[in-house]
Amino acid sequence: MDAVVGSVRAAARGESVLDPSVAAKLLHEMRRRRDRDPVDQLSPREVDVLTALARGRANKEIDQDLSIGEETVKTHVSNILSKLHLANRTQAAIYGLQQRLVPLDDALE
Repeated sequence: MDAVVGSVRAAARGESVLDPSVAAKLLHEMRRRRDRDPVDQLSPREVDVLTALARGRANKEIDQDLSIGEETVKTHVSNILSKLHLANRTQAAIYGLQQRLVPLDDALE
């Protein structure tokens, strides 16, 4: 009972109360996710859309190229921005170029 009261008081002070084994697992998972390539978080179709963005393609062009609806393209772009913590499609295009999803010469055509 003392442990519960102590935990409640610590939480009230804004402190975190984690069992050491739980804390170790949490830190391990956070490090694993940090070290993973962010592009690995994307689905294959999201990588296709990111590649098209890096080529400077508009949503309408991407939907035609990939035979998907424009709303689906918008959804993929939104997912890409969220997963990669990017603000807009321009940042996504630059990120795609930095990741060498397309050669720079292809992006300039």
